[in-house]
Amino acid sequence: MSVSARLTELGIQLPPVVPPVAAYIPATEHDGLVYTSGQLPMVDGSLPATGKVGEGDGLVAPVTANELARQCALNAVAAAADVAGGVDNLARVVKVTGFVASVPEFTGQPGVINGASEVLGEIFGDAGRHARSAVGVPVLPLDSPVEVEVVFALV
Repeated sequence: MSVSARLTELGIQLPPVVPPVAAYIPATEHDGLVYTSGQLPMVDGSLPATGKVGEGDGLVAPVTANELARQCALNAVAAAADVAGGVDNLARVVKVTGFVASVPEFTGQPGVINGASEVLGEIFGDAGRHARSAVGVPVLPLDSPVEVEVVFALV
């Protein structure tokens, strides 16, 4: 099944490519790979949540951050598909790097970034299995709770 058919089956519509917020491009291709820039969980031009991930008042709950990581991954697929000439030209996911802006005592970064990994698995099946890093950081651009970058192999 093609990637586009799988997206239709899942009821997933890729978002528009998020315009850069600084001096970079959303994705670039080199030697059969597409590298995305770090994707924030932008929806319709804004972040649905800001702040640090953790447990407690005033913090972004891990379950919410997981959903935001999913949105980051969808934004990455859209950016990569734009460079690749369509989503069906993306053969597989090679590597995911996820950043979680979290309070020092939070150690659940892998669970947060699972939101990205799981949706990539849903979309690409076995070709969505990938190497990954999930890193806790003190702050991300625009006070985003998560940021995800993805490397894709082309067909």
